[in-house]
Amino acid sequence: MTIDTTNMCSHLQRKLFDEDGIYHHLWLVMQDDPELTAVVRSRQLHIYRNNKKILVLAGKSAPKIIREDRLCELLPK
Repeated sequence: MTIDTTNMCSHLQRKLFDEDGIYHHLWLVMQDDPELTAVVRSRQLHIYRNNKKILVLAGKSAPKIIREDRLCELLPK
């Protein structure tokens, strides 16, 4: 999966792509799941499964779970 990170919040980039980031394990799982797509909107990462939004990740605020999904279960508590 590749996404355009030019408009992504720098805090989110660190959380997602740095090996010690809190969302890095989500990023690794997303790479292996062909049903998932992601797009950057308003500096946040919007994640979709089969074209239905399931999750929104932001840099400084809490993740927003839109639909229950196995990916959401991987979020830190």
